[in-house]
Amino acid sequence: MAAATRIEHDLLGDKEVPADAYYGVHTVRALENFSITGSTIAQFPDLIASLAAVKQAAAAANRDLGLLPSEIAEAIITACREIGAGRLHDQFVVDPIQGGAGTSTNMNANEVIANRALELLGHPRGRYEVIHPLDHVNLGQSTNDVYPTAVRLALVTSLRRLCASLEHLAGSFTAKAAQFSDVLKMGRTQLQDAVPMTLGQEFTTYAVMIEEDRRRLAEAGALLLECNLGGTAIGTRINGHPRYAELACANLAGISGEPVVSAGDLIEATQDCGAFVQLSGVLKRVAVKLSKTCNDLRLTSSGPTTGLGEINLPPVQAGSSIMPGKVNPVIPEVVNQVAFEVIGNDLTVTMAAEAGQLQLNAFEPVIAYSLLRSLTHLRAACDTLAVRCVPGITANRDHLHDGVHRSIGLVTALAPYIGYAASTSLARQARATGRLIKDLAAESGLLTTDQLDTILRPEALTGHQHVRAGLAPGRVPERHGPDDVPYRSVRP
Repeated sequence: MAAATRIEHDLLGDKEVPADAYYGVHTVRALENFSITGSTIAQFPDLIASLAAVKQAAAAANRDLGLLPSEIAEAIITACREIGAGRLHDQFVVDPIQGGAGTSTNMNANEVIANRALELLGHPRGRYEVIHPLDHVNLGQSTNDVYPTAVRLALVTSLRRLCASLEHLAGSFTAKAAQFSDVLKMGRTQLQDAVPMTLGQEFTTYAVMIEEDRRRLAEAGALLLECNLGGTAIGTRINGHPRYAELACANLAGISGEPVVSAGDLIEATQDCGAFVQLSGVLKRVAVKLSKTCNDLRLTSSGPTTGLGEINLPPVQAGSSIMPGKVNPVIPEVVNQVAFEVIGNDLTVTMAAEAGQLQLNAFEPVIAYSLLRSLTHLRAACDTLAVRCVPGITANRDHLHDGVHRSIGLVTALAPYIGYAASTSLARQARATGRLIKDLAAESGLLTTDQLDTILRPEALTGHQHVRAGLAPGRVPERHGPDDVPYRSVRP
């Protein structure tokens, strides 16, 4: 038996629409034209809620300006509130990637809101002579101001969630850094032994990087709060009331709780995608640094017996279908992959923003799709890392301790006292014989055992001794180091 339908009409003619659908003919056309991602805009509930907020703000402004009858306005406002609360999201069925600069998304919203408003007033769906998707719901608007405004608001909402997840992840690293504050290890540059540090210092850097990125994201988010609502087609406000932009933006700020403001130049704001490019760039920054952090976690946990084996990641699942007992660093790996996606999305946003022409960018749908996915996936990745990995990391303390005391890198700490040439000689001997730097230095008579114990104490090795400056070339001046161990004058 054929499903029940109703007939709706547009400029192309009549079209059957499912009788129980809240969407209408324009949405059906979009469904026929755009089947790209295999998903719908409903996968981004923040976007749907933001569209509803924009339409609610518009209806209230038009009511207050006497352009929309109160009964119709109130029905539209109620429908928008319901959608903002999560109802009817399954009726937002168009593909996120679409031609028309977001027209299909705007039409979908207009039709769902109109038909729900009709229902609230006791009319059947499709009775557009009572409440029309375009004449009433879209009054004083264009896709070209509604869609980018809704996208900006959705991005801000999603961005706040990502910032909260980054804060949680930074806290996880901070807690782990405190736990590892007394664990001495060798720092490395270019994968070679450099100088000692603590594992706590290493983990603190991850927390600091994440917190820096969170602040940069907040700055990028502030740029999104300037919108072109009220500019209509290209920013000239054609078909709009002179006071509409002001009222609609004020209403939107009240509805959303965000300090939305109208752009100073609506024509410029309608074509400019700079805020999207800015946000995308910061998201790429977050992705790059998260990926680097996960690379470090995978590398320092490698082995566990034939790699670095400095830390242990918590085992969360079997690592192989053929190698019994193997456990893989799957949580850092999945974060790496999200980072790769975000970096690719940034290129998409860049190309789409650059491709805009004249008074409008037709490619905002793929910009919105890319940014919303980046925000959503980064947030999930941060939460996964913060919950499933970082808290369970343990340190191989004895292995790290032995590595520091066996490392030739210790000689760097002696150089201020015995000079670069003598330090180089000790390093050469240690490399050739496999003996410890400390033992060779004591035997050389350059420093006493007590002096070596003072110079090589952990707090001195990890950055608590004072920094010397202004050394003359070829000569280390006579002065005192930590605990009055003298710096020796050494000539080449």
